[in-house]
Amino acid sequence: MSAIFAALNPATINLMPYRREMTQPVRLSPPTPASNRRPLMTAGIVLGIGQAGFFDGIIFHQLLQWHHMFSNVKSDTTLAGLELNTLGDGLFHLFDWLMTLLGIFLLWRAAQQLQVLSASTFIAALMIGFGGFNCLEGLIDHQLLGIHHVRSGAYTLIYDLAYLGISGVIAIAGWVILQSSQNAKSV
Repeated sequence: MSAIFAALNPATINLMPYRREMTQPVRLSPPTPASNRRPLMTAGIVLGIGQAGFFDGIIFHQLLQWHHMFSNVKSDTTLAGLELNTLGDGLFHLFDWLMTLLGIFLLWRAAQQLQVLSASTFIAALMIGFGGFNCLEGLIDHQLLGIHHVRSGAYTLIYDLAYLGISGVIAIAGWVILQSSQNAKSV
């Protein structure tokens, strides 16, 4: 047990490789070359995944109450069904929270590694992560597995397709922003 506490002792953790001199502030400026943008893009995509999950869970699961994680597996109108769906929603939110924490850590690392942070690269990566995750989740959970739909009822397919379409537009818009910021830098 003492070995665990020794490993967690702040005095023994080496943060020096990630330390930035206080005289070098992080600056937002025009996009950096693609090879230098990778840490920032990774952070943005991972954060976008976490935020997409939170958006889905908070808006569709909790506020609108259109579906839960396993709505089509077991109805939430019974106690057992509500327990299963609440567990599914909780696991989904845990995943979202872990992705958000990982994204924040990766953003911190990118800020330590890069001299310049590009707002357009970061926003584009957020959009790619957000839209891409919702497309993937929509295809897998709504269409392939059928464990839930955006909104069950008379227009289920229309809601599902709209969700996929809007998510796809967000991801594509992120990709276009990323490419245009890269092309602007190379001109």
